[in-house]
Amino acid sequence: MRCLLVAAFTLTAGAASAQGSPQTNTAHAIVALPDQITWGPAPASLPAGAKAAVLEGNPGETGPFTMRVLLPNRYRIPPHYHPAVEHVTVLKGAFKVGMGDKFDGSAMNLLPAGTFAALEPGTRHFAESEGETILQLHGVGPWQITYVNPADDPRRQHP
Repeated sequence: MRCLLVAAFTLTAGAASAQGSPQTNTAHAIVALPDQITWGPAPASLPAGAKAAVLEGNPGETGPFTMRVLLPNRYRIPPHYHPAVEHVTVLKGAFKVGMGDKFDGSAMNLLPAGTFAALEPGTRHFAESEGETILQLHGVGPWQITYVNPADDPRRQHP
Protein backbone atom coordinates (compact mmCIF):
# COMPACT_ATOMS: atom_id res chain seq x y z
CA MET A 1 0.00 0.00 0.00
CA ARG A 2 2.81 2.41 0.91
CA CYS A 3 4.45 1.82 -2.49
CA LEU A 4 1.16 2.68 -4.18
CA LEU A 5 0.86 5.91 -2.20
CA VAL A 6 4.43 6.89 -3.07
CA ALA A 7 3.84 6.01 -6.73
CA ALA A 8 0.57 7.95 -6.79
CA PHE A 9 2.23 11.01 -5.23
CA THR A 10 5.15 10.78 -7.64
CA LEU A 11 2.85 10.54 -10.66
CA THR A 12 0.65 13.36 -9.39
CA ALA A 13 3.66 15.57 -8.65
CA GLY A 14 5.16 14.80 -12.04
CA ALA A 15 1.91 15.52 -13.85
CA ALA A 16 1.38 18.75 -11.93
CA SER A 17 4.95 19.80 -12.61
CA ALA A 18 4.52 19.09 -16.30
CA GLN A 19 1.38 21.25 -16.41
CA GLY A 20 3.20 24.46 -15.65
CA SER A 21 5.70 26.33 -13.55
CA PRO A 22 5.43 28.90 -10.77
CA GLN A 23 5.85 31.64 -13.38
CA THR A 24 2.71 30.58 -15.29
CA ASN A 25 0.62 30.52 -12.10
CA THR A 26 -0.64 26.97 -12.81
CA ALA A 27 -0.46 23.94 -10.53
CA HIS A 28 3.00 22.61 -9.79
CA ALA A 29 4.85 20.55 -7.21
CA ILE A 30 8.38 20.89 -5.91
CA VAL A 31 9.95 17.94 -4.11
CA ALA A 32 13.46 18.40 -2.68
CA LEU A 33 14.93 15.15 -1.39
CA PRO A 34 17.78 15.80 1.07
CA ASP A 35 20.36 13.72 -0.82
CA GLN A 36 19.56 15.46 -4.11
CA ILE A 37 19.95 19.07 -2.97
CA THR A 38 22.74 20.92 -4.76
CA TRP A 39 24.67 23.28 -2.49
CA GLY A 40 26.39 26.33 -3.90
CA PRO A 41 27.80 29.58 -2.58
CA ALA A 42 25.67 31.45 -0.08
CA PRO A 43 24.53 34.98 -0.94
CA ALA A 44 27.43 37.46 -0.91
CA SER A 45 25.66 39.32 1.91
CA LEU A 46 26.55 36.48 4.32
CA PRO A 47 30.04 36.00 5.78
CA ALA A 48 32.31 33.58 3.89
CA GLY A 49 32.04 29.89 4.66
CA ALA A 50 28.30 29.26 4.28
CA LYS A 51 26.63 27.34 1.47
CA ALA A 52 23.10 27.73 0.15
CA ALA A 53 20.52 25.82 -1.87
CA VAL A 54 17.48 27.54 -3.34
CA LEU A 55 14.52 25.15 -3.24
CA GLU A 56 11.79 27.45 -4.53
CA GLY A 57 11.64 30.83 -6.22
CA ASN A 58 14.48 33.31 -6.28
CA PRO A 59 15.40 35.01 -2.98
CA GLY A 60 16.79 37.98 -4.92
CA GLU A 61 13.50 38.74 -6.66
CA THR A 62 9.97 39.67 -5.65
CA GLY A 63 7.91 36.60 -4.79
CA PRO A 64 7.89 33.56 -2.52
CA PHE A 65 11.15 31.71 -1.91
CA THR A 66 12.55 28.87 0.16
CA MET A 67 16.26 28.37 0.62
CA ARG A 68 18.50 26.36 2.88
CA VAL A 69 21.73 27.62 4.35
CA LEU A 70 24.50 25.27 5.52
CA LEU A 71 26.70 26.78 8.21
CA PRO A 72 29.97 25.32 9.49
CA ASN A 73 30.58 25.02 13.24
CA ARG A 74 30.95 28.38 15.03
CA TYR A 75 29.85 30.38 11.97
CA ARG A 76 28.96 33.90 13.09
CA ILE A 77 26.58 36.41 11.63
CA PRO A 78 27.18 39.90 13.09
CA PRO A 79 24.27 42.07 14.31
CA HIS A 80 21.86 42.73 11.47
CA TYR A 81 18.21 43.05 10.51
CA HIS A 82 15.90 42.36 7.59
CA PRO A 83 13.28 44.60 5.90
CA ALA A 84 10.72 41.76 5.81
CA VAL A 85 9.69 39.01 8.23
CA GLU A 86 12.44 36.40 8.49
CA HIS A 87 11.13 32.84 8.83
CA VAL A 88 13.77 30.37 10.04
CA THR A 89 13.56 26.65 10.76
CA VAL A 90 16.58 24.85 12.23
CA LEU A 91 16.80 21.52 10.40
CA LYS A 92 20.15 20.25 11.68
CA GLY A 93 22.58 21.28 14.40
CA ALA A 94 21.79 24.22 16.63
CA PHE A 95 21.61 27.96 16.11
CA LYS A 96 22.37 30.45 18.84
CA VAL A 97 20.60 33.79 18.47
CA GLY A 98 20.81 37.00 20.47
CA MET A 99 18.97 40.27 20.15
CA GLY A 100 20.51 43.71 19.93
CA ASP A 101 23.04 45.89 18.17
CA LYS A 102 26.20 44.29 19.61
CA PHE A 103 27.34 40.68 19.45
CA ASP A 104 27.16 39.24 22.97
CA GLY A 105 27.79 35.50 23.24
CA SER A 106 26.46 35.40 26.80
CA ALA A 107 23.07 36.78 25.72
CA MET A 108 22.29 34.13 23.10
CA ASN A 109 19.48 31.57 23.17
CA LEU A 110 20.08 28.07 21.82
CA LEU A 111 17.65 26.99 19.09
CA PRO A 112 17.97 23.21 18.58
CA ALA A 113 16.97 21.29 15.45
CA GLY A 114 13.22 21.48 14.98
CA THR A 115 12.94 25.10 16.15
CA PHE A 116 10.92 27.61 14.12
CA ALA A 117 11.33 31.37 14.54
CA ALA A 118 9.81 34.40 12.84
CA LEU A 119 11.46 37.79 13.36
CA GLU A 120 9.57 40.95 12.56
CA PRO A 121 11.12 43.46 10.10
CA GLY A 122 13.85 45.58 11.70
CA THR A 123 14.51 43.17 14.61
CA ARG A 124 18.22 43.52 15.31
CA HIS A 125 19.83 40.17 16.03
CA PHE A 126 23.06 38.19 15.74
CA ALA A 127 23.78 34.48 15.51
CA GLU A 128 26.30 31.66 15.69
CA SER A 129 26.03 28.00 14.70
CA GLU A 130 26.78 25.19 17.09
CA GLY A 131 28.02 22.25 15.06
CA GLU A 132 27.31 21.99 11.36
CA THR A 133 23.89 23.63 11.05
CA ILE A 134 21.27 23.69 8.31
CA LEU A 135 18.65 26.42 8.36
CA GLN A 136 15.64 26.73 6.11
CA LEU A 137 14.59 30.31 5.32
CA HIS A 138 11.34 31.13 3.59
CA GLY A 139 9.35 34.22 2.88
CA VAL A 140 8.56 36.75 0.21
CA GLY A 141 11.57 38.22 -1.54
CA PRO A 142 13.66 39.94 -2.19
CA TRP A 143 15.55 38.55 0.82
CA GLN A 144 17.86 41.24 2.19
CA ILE A 145 20.18 41.67 5.15
CA THR A 146 21.41 44.98 6.58
CA TYR A 147 24.29 44.97 9.06
CA VAL A 148 24.05 47.30 12.06
CA ASN A 149 27.74 48.13 11.57
CA PRO A 150 28.31 48.63 7.82
CA ALA A 151 31.92 47.45 8.27
CA ASP A 152 30.56 43.94 9.07
CA ASP A 153 28.94 43.67 5.62
CA PRO A 154 30.95 41.12 3.56
CA ARG A 155 30.01 42.97 0.38
CA ARG A 156 32.12 45.93 1.60
CA GLN A 157 35.14 43.85 2.56
CA HIS A 158 38.03 43.31 0.20
CA PRO A 159 40.23 40.19 0.02
